[in-house]
Amino acid sequence: MQDFQEQLAALEQRGLRRRRRIVEAAHGPEAQIAGQRLLAFCSNDYLGLSQHPELIRAAQAAAAAYGVGSGASALISGHWAAHEQLEQRLAAFVGFPRALHFSTGYMANLALLQTLARRGDAVYCDALNHASLIDGARLTRAEVVEYPHGDAEALAALLAASKARSKFVVTDAVFSMDGDIAPLSRLLALCEAHDAWLIVDDAHGFGVLGAQGRGTLSHLGLAAPRLIYMGTLGKAAGVAGAFVAASEAVVDWLVQQARTYIYTTATPPMVAATVLASIDVIEQGDDLRAHLRQLVTRLRDGLAGLPWRLLPSETAIQPLVVGESRLALDLSTRLRERGIWVPAIRPPTVPMGTARLRISLSAAHEEAHVDRLIETLRDCAQVSL
Repeated sequence: MQDFQEQLAALEQRGLRRRRRIVEAAHGPEAQIAGQRLLAFCSNDYLGLSQHPELIRAAQAAAAAYGVGSGASALISGHWAAHEQLEQRLAAFVGFPRALHFSTGYMANLALLQTLARRGDAVYCDALNHASLIDGARLTRAEVVEYPHGDAEALAALLAASKARSKFVVTDAVFSMDGDIAPLSRLLALCEAHDAWLIVDDAHGFGVLGAQGRGTLSHLGLAAPRLIYMGTLGKAAGVAGAFVAASEAVVDWLVQQARTYIYTTATPPMVAATVLASIDVIEQGDDLRAHLRQLVTRLRDGLAGLPWRLLPSETAIQPLVVGESRLALDLSTRLRERGIWVPAIRPPTVPMGTARLRISLSAAHEEAHVDRLIETLRDCAQVSL
């Protein structure tokens, strides 16, 4: 117990101790915490669908039809008609032969890597991959090789030297802390040249990028049998869960072997039915995506010239690098005192010395909301100077 207490105290001293904030209510881009209404730029609800009336009606109708639980794991009796309909809809939407629904993106990524990569294989991971991909790779018995972030040339040399039986290149599509897009066209070309699989985690691209929100692969015009795609349903889709889309054989192998799919109670069918309604809204949501892109441009133009560095990103994730953890925490606190909630992201989530404010934009934001954030950050910068 004393050891834990000392380690917690050390985290506190370094500005790295994490705390949860209790959200009491939410309305569009605003949240209430401890009785205070805050304009929030911290959600991954990129299209504002979590509060969409059509999804709320779908959830209410599904609860009445199915109840609120699935009753069992998917391979016992927990795979309902709504799950089957959702998997077929998702596969068609992202352009793959088949899809498999998971309770979370973390579970989906663990399943993918643990199930597909075996002893004698090699897994090549981008250095900034999400924790779920890192953990999934570590749980395999394959050789795990990290390549520098977005460095296709370094990856090419590693693949050329590999003697592995099967090779898996694993990457986020949109990186959650930097907001940049992986060089997927180049990565796919390397996989084609070296007979490797390409596993793409599109948690932050699905629903936002591509034709009708079909994701980053659509955005870049990519398709190939060696692609394996993971998308989440609790971000732009506004609900919960995740899915893997791939060939018939890959998905069937996951059904047979994926421990995070087999040994867990299935997601409630009311959730699957609500996601079905969400896909319809996403497909028809070009106006939402256009508005989001306009907000990104407005924010970037408005924050130009600040003493803090705005990382290059064309996505809804706009990181403002402050540097030291204490400075990032202080800036986040000053914003909150003025009624704006932007989280400070610190190591180990990001490298030492790159603590940042992670500004997340949503189609639920209005131009006036973004202008308020810009004005407040500029005021804070004047005080800092």
